Amino acid sequence: MNAPSTPALAAPFTLGGHTLRNRLVATAHATAAVADGAPTEADHAYWRRLAQGGAGMVITGGTAVSPESTLPRRYLTEAWRPEIKDAVRRRAEAITEGGAVAIAQLVHLGRETLGAGTYYPPVSAAAVRSPREASAPHPLSAEEVRRVVDAFRVSAANSVQAGFDGIELHAGHGYLLAQFLSRATNTRDDEFGDRITLLAQVIDAIRTEIGQHPIGVRVSVEPGANSGLGLDDLVELLPRLHAAAPFTYVNVTTGVRNTYVPGMATTRPPLLASVARLRDATGLPLLVSQGFRSAGDIERALDSGADLVGMARPFIADPDFARKAVAGDERSIRPCTSCNEGCRTFEPTGSCSVNPELGPPGAAARPAVPLLLSHSGTGGDGPVAVVGAGPAGMECAAALARTGHEVVVFDGAPHVGGQTRLAGRAAHRSGWLKLIDYQRDQLADLGVELRLGTAPASAELSEYAQVVLATGAQEAAVSVPGSLPTFRSTDFLDRCADLVPSAPRVVVLDDGFGWWQGISTVESALAAGAREVTLVTPGNGFATGISAENRTQLTNRLGGAPLRVIALTTVTATTDGGLRLRGVLDGRETDLAADALVTVGERLPHSPDFTPVHGQTVRAIGDCVVPRLVAHAVAEGRVAAEAVTDRAP
Repeated sequence: MNAPSTPALAAPFTLGGHTLRNRLVATAHATAAVADGAPTEADHAYWRRLAQGGAGMVITGGTAVSPESTLPRRYLTEAWRPEIKDAVRRRAEAITEGGAVAIAQLVHLGRETLGAGTYYPPVSAAAVRSPREASAPHPLSAEEVRRVVDAFRVSAANSVQAGFDGIELHAGHGYLLAQFLSRATNTRDDEFGDRITLLAQVIDAIRTEIGQHPIGVRVSVEPGANSGLGLDDLVELLPRLHAAAPFTYVNVTTGVRNTYVPGMATTRPPLLASVARLRDATGLPLLVSQGFRSAGDIERALDSGADLVGMARPFIADPDFARKAVAGDERSIRPCTSCNEGCRTFEPTGSCSVNPELGPPGAAARPAVPLLLSHSGTGGDGPVAVVGAGPAGMECAAALARTGHEVVVFDGAPHVGGQTRLAGRAAHRSGWLKLIDYQRDQLADLGVELRLGTAPASAELSEYAQVVLATGAQEAAVSVPGSLPTFRSTDFLDRCADLVPSAPRVVVLDDGFGWWQGISTVESALAAGAREVTLVTPGNGFATGISAENRTQLTNRLGGAPLRVIALTTVTATTDGGLRLRGVLDGRETDLAADALVTVGERLPHSPDFTPVHGQTVRAIGDCVVPRLVAHAVAEGRVAAEAVTDRAP
């Protein structure tokens, strides 16, 4: 029998005199564990853990080169300041001691303020307004541009002197260097009107400071026919840039602010089909990034000509991603769902919905407290019963099994996943199914017994000294009088493919919070072929409860859809052919034709009919305590397992 071949992703690679142990790169990201512009001990711990997980190269992001490119909360690293070198040195050491090559990415935001109320005016190549900003930026004078070049030079020198192996220049995602590269934003008629001039001068200035240390350039394919920096532009600019100012590698990604961190609707790497063309355009080491989640797609990119493949969020979800992928143990990788929730909030620092081990500064993990319903005082031995096979229950059961406990998981449904499984079946939300599949596979691999399809009786649970309730939530019905067919959103999502053909005009009555229940109902109705969808909400708009990134991508993909949004309005009654609307401000009533009404109701804890017996310790976790997010369910599941193991009250 032939031994299995070593995957291409596991092969070492030499880059600028440094040997990467494999082809997997943790591309630039940050956790915002930065105080007054300097990395904290929590920041160092994060990078140390990531590097120990096996990535060949780690690129740190969120590193600004000048004061006018910082944010008021100062959670970007301020690389131009020599007084923070010791903190930056500890960051670099955390990476290199973990066995990875350490690269510091430097950025100037230019006209993009990230939505923050900055202290300084936004700047750019020209006074061309960003579609994400209220005002046009200040156009930099030639002298001001030269000061930008010097800012990059100083910041690069400080970073390498602090121990970083090299520098990456962020010339993508619509930030300042990209603004000079773009036809749409660089309308200058001076020397910097040549789109490569600024970047070439930055590279030359940095090279005089850091010698032969690697210099990488990150660029992005910007969406839209009129973006000014599409794939054709990059294919033309990159060889010309390298001829003018040689650099070590190119990192190609896609998107601009609010699109460069794709949500669940992006299910395959956007650049996979373009790797061969990029390979033909440049002889430089080629790093391709964005949307890579599986070893299969990584191997396809390498086979197509990429030298390295980069990811960020998958390493946040599982810092051991590289080690597991190299070992061929993809099944055990905790998957990034692309939900863009915890990792994009930075409150107080970036976190992760599926990774309970990633906590805020001062915490060893995500804080969580299961609800203790009864305590025996001794904890008791023997098998543990977990009631509920959603994210909370499965996380708890797997964590218990890893510590040697015998666990039995009960669920009245015929399948695992709970409400998260239903959420994952909605249009463009399949990322949640990755988590459910991972947890189910972990239970199978750990030998956890699953009893599905029947709810356990109290007598059956009385045999267990330790019980964890993870029975989730259920949606309340919204009372709307009348005769029009009316469905709860959960019922509609479960049956929309069957309902929409006979009810092509769908009205969704949102609860006003603008969260995914209403959004998924709208998208699923459209995906099922609805001729017309109307979202009615007492709130002030559509999708107001989700992140700006998710909202931008949502509205982009809904462009041209037969969707109407009626805000500050509610539904008071229905008839055979429609419903009655009332404005929440003026009370004005109008009629709207419809074939079906879908209501988004409050999510209420689902408490089982169960009374603890004497000597039994019972805890409740997740939505059956208070309905919240997957992040809370996963964290409470993990902490409940620790409490059972420690026999803690």
